[in-house]
Amino acid sequence: MLKLQFLGAAETVTGSKYLLSYKNTKLLIDCGLYQGTKNYRQRNWRALAVAETDIDAVILTHAHIDHSGYLPVLAKRGYRGPVYCSEGTLALCRILLPDAGHLQEEDARYANKYKVTRHHPAQALFTEEDARRALQLFKPIALRQAVKLGEDITLELVPAGHIVGACSVRLRLGGRSVVFSGDVGRPGDALMCAPEPLQKTDYLILESTYGDRLHPQEDPVKSLREIVNRTLKRGGIVLIPAFAVGRAQVILHMLERLMSSAQIPTVPVYLNSPMALAATEVFNRFTHEHRLSRQDCLRIVSNTRFVASVEESKALNRQVFPAIIISASGMASGGRVIHHLKTLIGNHRNSVVFAGFQAPGTRGDALLKGVNAIKMHGSYYGVDAEVVSIEGLSAHADYRELIDWLKPLQQAPKHTFITHGEKSAADSMRLHLQDKLGWPASVPEYLDIVELD
Repeated sequence: MLKLQFLGAAETVTGSKYLLSYKNTKLLIDCGLYQGTKNYRQRNWRALAVAETDIDAVILTHAHIDHSGYLPVLAKRGYRGPVYCSEGTLALCRILLPDAGHLQEEDARYANKYKVTRHHPAQALFTEEDARRALQLFKPIALRQAVKLGEDITLELVPAGHIVGACSVRLRLGGRSVVFSGDVGRPGDALMCAPEPLQKTDYLILESTYGDRLHPQEDPVKSLREIVNRTLKRGGIVLIPAFAVGRAQVILHMLERLMSSAQIPTVPVYLNSPMALAATEVFNRFTHEHRLSRQDCLRIVSNTRFVASVEESKALNRQVFPAIIISASGMASGGRVIHHLKTLIGNHRNSVVFAGFQAPGTRGDALLKGVNAIKMHGSYYGVDAEVVSIEGLSAHADYRELIDWLKPLQQAPKHTFITHGEKSAADSMRLHLQDKLGWPASVPEYLDIVELD
């Protein structure tokens, strides 16, 4: 009996978790944290539909927190099995998971200090130490090589673009094959190499973040150049909330190219994210997975002012001359960028530039929808800064790119399950598969169980 249960990323883009049960073996593919609206975040505190001690192994597609961030909770609640992933994913999880625990602790500490919580006391979902304990369970495996997990179970990781270490997961269980796409990168991505071709499979679990959209044709470099020049001309500061892994590096690369070619003024560029600094070092190590040369990476480092300590971060908030600040998180859902937003959002000279998908319920989503005030740390702050989005930088394939990735398959999967997308995006992707490829597909709901026999 082969069963699949959708414990996350069902009709939403967050909290990726899939429980695959075969005979007496239970595999958890991805172990992501829910982010975004409160009703989703509350799921992080609830018990899983499976006992943690009953899970035999966890397999990660990649390191992003919505795919890996629940691991410290899983380990805290008793999981002691292996966590299989690529070397690149382990390198990034060593950065992302402790940082996520630290942010949980900082947010709880701030809420208790300033009494901006309904919970007394506010507690962290997990700590930095919980994250470091979870990292001891990781067992990286080589790419493109079948690894035996049981008597008739094999695992293979195939590069999927997106970020360093990102892979699709291919499992063979008793003669049947199941592929979890993970987050699929773009063939012409500015940073990452293209995803490798999908192999024949009986069942496919496919992401649909951009299942109802095509990426715009506008040049993101041109868009960045225009907003930077516009902001600096009026004496303002450019604040770019950016994901520490991938997005921060490509923005730094774009800024370095624009300044070296005199398309924008040479002003201080601050990267206020220790995590992004560490991630940049990982990109230097894994140059075979992305398009930047070692020289490109060195130029990025030499032209960026890295903000490490809390004191330096606070001093940056007193900045009065034109500058560019890049800080995590990319959806302004937490981290140091919140303190910069509080300082800069009320000044019409400044700009806030979002450079990626903003999940519903996040501050980034609200700001791009034009709210007049935004809540941060229990208080509302008026929005007078220019708020814009740079299109074309997404590391996710759009629906046409996904279809092109799937087209070479000469035989359709028996069934494709559309996940990791908002309801409209997932259902649109289902229709695209049916109309363009003639594939049977469906959109599972949270906690749905399907038999794959």
